[in-house]
Amino acid sequence: MRQVTILNISFKVFKNRLLTAIAMSIVLFNCGSKQSNKNYLVDVYQTSQGGDNLKLISTNQNEIPKVESDTITLRILPNNQYQKYYGFGASFTESSAWNLATIPVNLRKEVLTKLFSPTEGAGFTLTRTHINSSDYSNNHYTYVEDGDEDLSTFSVFQDKRGFTGDENNQVSGIELVEPNYDIIPMILEANSIPGASFNIIASPWSPPSWMKTGETSKMTNGTLQPKYYGLWAKYISKYVSAYAEQGINLWGITPQNEPLHAHDARWDSNGFTAEQGRDFLRDHLGPQLVKDGHLNLNDLEAGLRVLIYDHNKSTMNDYVDVTYQDQEAAKYAWGTAFHWYTNSELKDNNWYAKELAKLQKNWPNKGLIHSESSIDIDAKDPIGQYWRESTDYAGNFVPFDTYAYDIITDLNHGTQGYVEWCMILSDKGQPNPYDNFNSAPVLINSVTDNVIYTPLYYLLSHFSKFIRPNAHRIGVEGNQIEGVTYTAAKNTDGTMALIVYNSNEKPLNIALELEGQTYNTQIAPRAMQTIHFKSK
Repeated sequence: MRQVTILNISFKVFKNRLLTAIAMSIVLFNCGSKQSNKNYLVDVYQTSQGGDNLKLISTNQNEIPKVESDTITLRILPNNQYQKYYGFGASFTESSAWNLATIPVNLRKEVLTKLFSPTEGAGFTLTRTHINSSDYSNNHYTYVEDGDEDLSTFSVFQDKRGFTGDENNQVSGIELVEPNYDIIPMILEANSIPGASFNIIASPWSPPSWMKTGETSKMTNGTLQPKYYGLWAKYISKYVSAYAEQGINLWGITPQNEPLHAHDARWDSNGFTAEQGRDFLRDHLGPQLVKDGHLNLNDLEAGLRVLIYDHNKSTMNDYVDVTYQDQEAAKYAWGTAFHWYTNSELKDNNWYAKELAKLQKNWPNKGLIHSESSIDIDAKDPIGQYWRESTDYAGNFVPFDTYAYDIITDLNHGTQGYVEWCMILSDKGQPNPYDNFNSAPVLINSVTDNVIYTPLYYLLSHFSKFIRPNAHRIGVEGNQIEGVTYTAAKNTDGTMALIVYNSNEKPLNIALELEGQTYNTQIAPRAMQTIHFKSK
């Protein structure tokens, strides 16, 4: 049997070690207890370039001097409530399932526990998966035989059939511990983790090739022929029903992944203009989902949610307006799903905060979910790449900074959930037959069974673990310091979480005010903190 080890790498730069040691110290004292009728227990969790990975910082020290640095003063306003949260997480893909199929069962359960347990792990609560194959499948596939216009051969068996090891050269020769593992078994096993509770959004990358026109290769580029709009709507609705029969009730769907990326794509894709997307939803998909009992027009929260667009937030308003301005189409749409690409342009455009604010202002009754983000992997440095300038097709950016600012900006502008792309990949970003190798929260060496929890895993945990479903964003006021961003939320059990990111090369003092009490702490250089408040 292969030896099982866990690789959990941290980078400890000597220059920052002393600063980090000081910054990890915390003093929590109550300066206003006589004016307040509520006290809080406070835990501080930190992830930093200096080597902390969601590390709990002791709250039992009485007198720790402030560091010689700037102070940011923040006032938490729990009575100022904004949007409701649905969750945070990453996506179930065939590639993720394949990687889990290569490791021993006990290690596989440990990985899923670290992803889905709210007490032992990140507690992911919002996820995504693909309808038919995607770029992170071992090859192209659909759920029907070619030319089957009656859908009599429809079956989701492809999502539970397992792997043979000859799907492509990236998986060839790799030992499969459990060949019968696949997306559906992965979802069901994740749901069996004690305390796990998550919802799933499903998205198609492409209809079957025989329904399309203008393809450049199988299921790649081109667009769905209008004569098949009704058939494709039935296909998607049958998928929802078939997954329910497997014990998986989907929370939402998008009609098409990245509808504007269907001219130069290298993998499964399908073009839908804004007008085509409106017509498909209004005249075909929406009515079909209602007919089959999946969608409740009287209460869009009660049934399957349809999220339109599912592409880059930089251009989302022009696209969604076409549907939302049509009352007959808009009545089927619960909200908007969007992606972050291109990564290198986010900072220069202030994370597209204006686009988010515009959408929220124009369509305040529509939901808003970030449904995909990812970065190219540096297989030689899969941990360190998050903390330094990295390069992918989009240009240069610092991944940890980009994720931190993107998530917090999205949340502060009405977004109700954040989903990363693949939750698990190999330490080479595989399998992907199109040589589009991404990083992920969890990376697995399928030969040695080494498991890497990347900084992205810990970053997402700062949100998913402490901001639970049905929480609300709450107000935070404070002075502005360059390189610092923050957001806060209140859970249904009364606990609160303040998440702060310090991208500066020096530590900072944090002075917190909450309901007449004052708390003081410090944050390390290049660090994210979740400050968690719980009533005594």
